[in-house]
Amino acid sequence: MPVELNASWLPTQAEFDRFAQLSGDTNPIHVDPDYAARGGFGRTVSHGMLIYARLWALLHAAHPDARQLRQALMFPRPAFAGEALTLSVTGEVPGRLVLSARRQADGAEVLRGEAEVA
Repeated sequence: MPVELNASWLPTQAEFDRFAQLSGDTNPIHVDPDYAARGGFGRTVSHGMLIYARLWALLHAAHPDARQLRQALMFPRPAFAGEALTLSVTGEVPGRLVLSARRQADGAEVLRGEAEVA
C-alpha cells in the first residue's frame, strides 16, 4: 500500500528532557541549556531517536499493524527546541519507507533514513 505522510512538529525542551529520562541518554547537549550554550550548537539539540520516534508514531497512526524489520538513519544537521520540523514518510507498507525531517525555517535536513516494514 502506498504511503505519503507529512506532519509538522514543534519540539520542546520538555520533550527532550522526558526522552532523556526514558532513554537514559542524559548527555548535557540535550538537556542542559547552560552547557549546550557553550558547545558547538549554542543550544540544546534533539536526540536523533526522538525525531525517529515521532516519524514512527506518524506511520503507526496510519498503519498500526506495521512492524519494523530494519532501519538506517543519518542526522546531518541538528534539530532545536522551539524550531518547527516537517516530518515525512513515503514508500510502501509492507516494503521500504523513506524518512525525512527538515527544519521549516531553513529547510535543513535533520534526519534522513529508510526503514523496511512488514
